Amino acid sequence: MTITVNGQKRDVQSSADTPLLYVLRNELDVMSPQFGCGLAQCGACSVLVDGKEVRSCVTPVSSATGKEVTTIEGLPARWAKQKGLSGADAEKTLHPVQQAWIEEQTPLCGYCQSGMMIKATELLEKTAKPSDSEIKAAFTTSGPSAHLCRCGSYYAIVEAVRLASTIMAGGAK
Repeated sequence: MTITVNGQKRDVQSSADTPLLYVLRNELDVMSPQFGCGLAQCGACSVLVDGKEVRSCVTPVSSATGKEVTTIEGLPARWAKQKGLSGADAEKTLHPVQQAWIEEQTPLCGYCQSGMMIKATELLEKTAKPSDSEIKAAFTTSGPSAHLCRCGSYYAIVEAVRLASTIMAGGAK
């Protein structure tokens, strides 16, 4: 079986019903999605599949065949492609969500942040300038369950999403 992860076609030896998370981490060495609960209830394992957030701990790898899987490692290339940047410019570009997370110093322990950034990317690709209530809803009531942060850095996450929205719109930091 072959899946496309962060723009690269990758051959997979795992059985079709193996959770995508296990294939990414154990077979393809893509380490940003985290195992949090194994029940799609925390969001730590979130990845984008064709631009939509999915919980990779319960998603069989076979459902990713013929689709684009994007993890945190692939966000810069995704942004570069969306903006039509050259290869050289793309090499030194962070996705605005990643840039905002750094500038706002959002992570505390960092365990949930990969999933949080994936959800923020999905939100900002659909809604360029989300309101605070839309941001909060994206992390709490959309998807199979709320995204959980063990450290409680929710305020910083909302601030980072606001900043990423501004950066994506070409505004000042």
